[in-house]
Amino acid sequence: MKQICLAATMILAFSGLSPAAGLKLKDLPAAVQKTVNENLKGGEIKSIGKEVEKGVTQFEIETMLNGKHRDFNVDAKGKLIVVEEEIDLASVPPAAKAAIEKKVAGGKLGTVESVDMGDGAIEYEAAYTTKAGKKGSILVKADGAETKD
Repeated sequence: MKQICLAATMILAFSGLSPAAGLKLKDLPAAVQKTVNENLKGGEIKSIGKEVEKGVTQFEIETMLNGKHRDFNVDAKGKLIVVEEEIDLASVPPAAKAAIEKKVAGGKLGTVESVDMGDGAIEYEAAYTTKAGKKGSILVKADGAETKD
């Protein structure tokens, strides 16, 4: 599901459209504003989108922090749902890094992100392009096991 959301966000971003285009921090419910401010960590808000996923209204906050993407979703009550942070492949645990490299296998590695769903376990998502030019992504646990949303 993360891959679908990421793909949809990328398509909308490149098309110049965005979900709930033009949302600003001041437009969000107070509880959401509070959570956003607590999680910015000095980052700059690039865009705010609103979506309903599995019946839950949430706001996707896309930010830049130290030159890297750091995005997070907050539900309408202010609960932090997920944090996705762009990282270097070198900082990925060895087993997860090996699984990503095996999947890419001679293709071109794109963005690598740590994904924190708030359950204490960090997963790693990598976008890539195969040698044949097909785009894909892989989501793995720290132990290298491939997972789905």
